[in-house]
Amino acid sequence: MSYAAVRREEEKERRRAEIVDAAEQLYAEVGWDAVTMENVARTARLSRALIYVYFRDKGDLLHAITERALLELRERFVEAAAGHALGLDKVQAIGRAYVLFQQEKPYRFDACSRFHAHQADAGEPTEAACAVAGDAVIAVIVKALLEGQADGSIRKDIGGPAQVCVMLWAFTHGLIQVGNNKKQEIARLGIEVSQLMEGSFSMLRYMLAAQPGR
Repeated sequence: MSYAAVRREEEKERRRAEIVDAAEQLYAEVGWDAVTMENVARTARLSRALIYVYFRDKGDLLHAITERALLELRERFVEAAAGHALGLDKVQAIGRAYVLFQQEKPYRFDACSRFHAHQADAGEPTEAACAVAGDAVIAVIVKALLEGQADGSIRKDIGGPAQVCVMLWAFTHGLIQVGNNKKQEIARLGIEVSQLMEGSFSMLRYMLAAQPGR
């Protein structure tokens, strides 16, 4: 590839990143439902027509944001797991990292939630990229589960690692959403969200542990 061609590709990637940056900024400020291609163009200081050169529609742009979110989530999970020796501790640390991700980047958590709420079309490049990024996130959790079974900290009779991973994701994702959206209802029961989170993680740990109480 010629130098000029390389420069053109770099410029395209830079411009695409600027558009996604602008969309994320708006997402964080007003929520995705209020974001329009027009105000993304205005925030990025680009023409609306140019936005459509890079992204087919608003949904296509959301997938680009979701891919970023999933890439960040994987990095957080890898870092969380790296701080522990036992697989059981790695899995618990990953769960806590997921909660922290929602607290620090609620708009990226929301993007992931929207993506998982519908059946992805593998034929669409941006959706396919999200699927690949999502698989990489799952791989980190599966690795921690396998390590836990190998070091004796996690039970071996709980099912296949991929299945357990999906179960843990579903449980933790739902827990985060309930804690975030139902605070008043939970408070009426005399339960604080932090108490709910800690109790839930303790229960999961007990269920996974090869030696309960470990």
